[in-house]
Amino acid sequence: MAIMVTGGAGFIGANYIRYLFDTYGQDVEVVNVDCLTYAGNLLNLESVDQLDQYHFAKVDISDRGALDAIFNQYSITEIVHFAAESHVDRSIMDGSVFVKTNVLGTENLLSLAKEHRVERFVHVSTDEVYGALGEDGLFTEQSPLEPTSPYSASKTASDLLALSYYRTYGLHVSVTRCSNNYGPYQFPEKLIPLMVANALDDRPLPVYGTGQNVRDWIFVTDHCRAVDRVRSVGQAGEVYNFGGQSEMRNLDVVKTILNLLNKPESLIEFVQDRLGHDFRYAIDFSKAQRELDWVPTVTFEEGLRQTVDWYVTHTSWLDAVRDGSYRDYYRTQYSKGIPS
Repeated sequence: MAIMVTGGAGFIGANYIRYLFDTYGQDVEVVNVDCLTYAGNLLNLESVDQLDQYHFAKVDISDRGALDAIFNQYSITEIVHFAAESHVDRSIMDGSVFVKTNVLGTENLLSLAKEHRVERFVHVSTDEVYGALGEDGLFTEQSPLEPTSPYSASKTASDLLALSYYRTYGLHVSVTRCSNNYGPYQFPEKLIPLMVANALDDRPLPVYGTGQNVRDWIFVTDHCRAVDRVRSVGQAGEVYNFGGQSEMRNLDVVKTILNLLNKPESLIEFVQDRLGHDFRYAIDFSKAQRELDWVPTVTFEEGLRQTVDWYVTHTSWLDAVRDGSYRDYYRTQYSKGIPS
């Protein structure tokens, strides 16, 4: 099988590519399509970089012509689509790039998948398309779509585009919606890696509002396994929710990180709340459990400990990300013979 993974140099995409090779070995060929924005880091894929079955193409999915050339070069049978602008704060500052990548880029992929007769298309989305929950309840696949940020609105649009390609053209499309991921190799703009990085340097840990907002957390390997179950046996035209069954207040997450690092809570600094900050997300994944035989296996306590330990033992990775030198790897490793 030849799988195109879009956004494969990002946090979840890179973990998924490593998962594919760990699981299928030489039985899988992977074409990683990534335009290497600030969050794309090929250092995340050093362990697979020299494999004959791994190919990298520096291509922006909003460039249909460049994408088409990749389809013509490789015999793609399946697509797992992670590529997206994903940071809510950045979307609040400027939503245009989110529309370009998340909506127009997804349309390019869907259209080319239809044209090149791709067998399966997994569109990876987010629970943020559902909006916010109150104190009680869980998001199900039937929950109304009520996005509250430019980011989540762009993902909602791309979800509906993806499903339309099944209903209109019969393309085998499945959509996944997942709660907050965490784990190794996450760019330090998201809550957990940012707090770990700042705490290691004894810098203030900025917490929005009073830190009472609640998120459900899922360890990235559990998410990778979930996405691959959808790729393998997911039904066309269906949406699958995935969660970690680990609801936590943001403030409690931050305090737990400080405790694991033996750092004082005095490092916490409450800052002005994010505009339109959703109060709570929580996922009902019973459909995935019933139809895909999937449940999360890593508890938040175990996963957070593993994550913190990884950052503590990979400070050189953190330093390279924060000073921008991680981009040198692409220039050194891919200076010849790689599509640009």
